[in-house]
Amino acid sequence: MCRSIKTLRPPVLPEEATEEEIRAAALQFVRKVSGFRAPAAHNQEVFDQAVDAIAQATEELLAGLEVRGRVARGAG
Repeated sequence: MCRSIKTLRPPVLPEEATEEEIRAAALQFVRKVSGFRAPAAHNQEVFDQAVDAIAQATEELLAGLEVRGRVARGAG
């Protein structure tokens, strides 16, 4: 969908994805879906809320994924 969004799970990334990487991917996704690189002032709040929601969902996804028989992030 958006070639600039990189895979954020092992083994593609040898270490855990950072908060910055997760947020950057969420931002790219919202930009692609909305068609706005930078929204107008009257759309900024909803744009930012979408980025936050997608970043949170991404954190949850990465935390729950099992990679090669182990939990990918933050389990335990």
